[in-house]
Amino acid sequence: MNGIKALIPFTLIGFLIYFMNKLALSTLQPILSGISSVFALKSFLFLFWTIPYLSLALTLYGLRKMQLKNGLGFLGNLGFNSLITLFFVMLSLIFVKGISKLIALMSSASSAIIGVPEIPFGSNQTYLLASAWIGIALALFMIGYFVYGMIKGKYKYKVHKHVLSFPDLPEAFDGFKITQISDVHSGSFDNEKAVTKGVEMIKKQNSDLFLFTGDLVNNLASEFEPWKKLFSTIRAPFGQFSVLGNHDYGDYVAWESVQHKAQNLENLKQHQADIGFRLLQDESIELEKDNQKIHLIGVQNWGHGFAKIGDLSKALSGLDQTGFKILLSHDPTHFEHEVKNHDTHIHLTLSGHTHGMQMGIDLPWFKWSPVKWRYKKWAGLYQENNRYLHINRGFGFLGFSGRVGIWPEITVIELRKSA
Repeated sequence: MNGIKALIPFTLIGFLIYFMNKLALSTLQPILSGISSVFALKSFLFLFWTIPYLSLALTLYGLRKMQLKNGLGFLGNLGFNSLITLFFVMLSLIFVKGISKLIALMSSASSAIIGVPEIPFGSNQTYLLASAWIGIALALFMIGYFVYGMIKGKYKYKVHKHVLSFPDLPEAFDGFKITQISDVHSGSFDNEKAVTKGVEMIKKQNSDLFLFTGDLVNNLASEFEPWKKLFSTIRAPFGQFSVLGNHDYGDYVAWESVQHKAQNLENLKQHQADIGFRLLQDESIELEKDNQKIHLIGVQNWGHGFAKIGDLSKALSGLDQTGFKILLSHDPTHFEHEVKNHDTHIHLTLSGHTHGMQMGIDLPWFKWSPVKWRYKKWAGLYQENNRYLHINRGFGFLGFSGRVGIWPEITVIELRKSA
């Protein structure tokens, strides 16, 4: 029964592919009707319908095998990357079709309302042909953009800087700089030179404190072993601290035994210790400067719809209510459900987890990603109840082997004392 339930989403995706292909094909019809070669036309239609369903089948194959290996595997990745790319290609063609229909409708309405001569856009062959070619141009742009995202975009590290002011920040910490990264997903890395460049960018920020907010691996602790030497070079005067993310617990792998799973987690914790990361597990520490202190708090993963392992009350136990507090919590839904209304005032929460879905539009004046349909807060800085939440877009990638528009992030936050 569970296997049948698992197939339901893929059945729905199969129907979605059918309807999107039908709409996209209608955009191309003016061009296709001009193809004289029956063989060429049939070959195009065969590929047009076969490739999306083949991509879906490879994705399903990869997901079924994922519990037995690290990630989707070559065929699974090929299928999933193709499926994501084709979705946006078809969406581009449908968008052009929709704009074309809207223009025709507006022309008809203008003719009926104000009596201007109607331009028959809906039946004008030249206009329909031009729309089809515009659709093809936009589709080719999408293909190129996604290929770029899979080759270069996933390592296009971007530094996001924020200055946050607090009236109760201890004076000694005025100007204190924090570098945060999240969601390394080291098992997905395939370019040592590019990752090295990202780590060097982290080090160049010369921050006082380095914080990592979870998901060091996809599933297995062994994924991080080739990268230990590189990440061990990250150092900050006030230390390097980390928490666990949902992927770090190995919950997405079929283990031989409970003991093997537990050992994997212990190995991951040891890797973090080996590279100089102090792992915070439902606990807090004090950072002291010039005899003044702030509290750094770290909880295990707590996510709405994911494992709720973290214990915030335990982590806050014994802390001064009036002290300045920074919380590391992998999943931003923790802020939404527990932190923002907690009796203890937590000034700043640092999270990750969403990756910004690794695709979208991320401009200073406009931000959009499909992940917003799942997460109310999904990337960047938010303020609510006089408390800040920052969601890092992720240093690595998972699932879709690329990034399009939502580039990997290195966050630098400067704390300032306001009057």
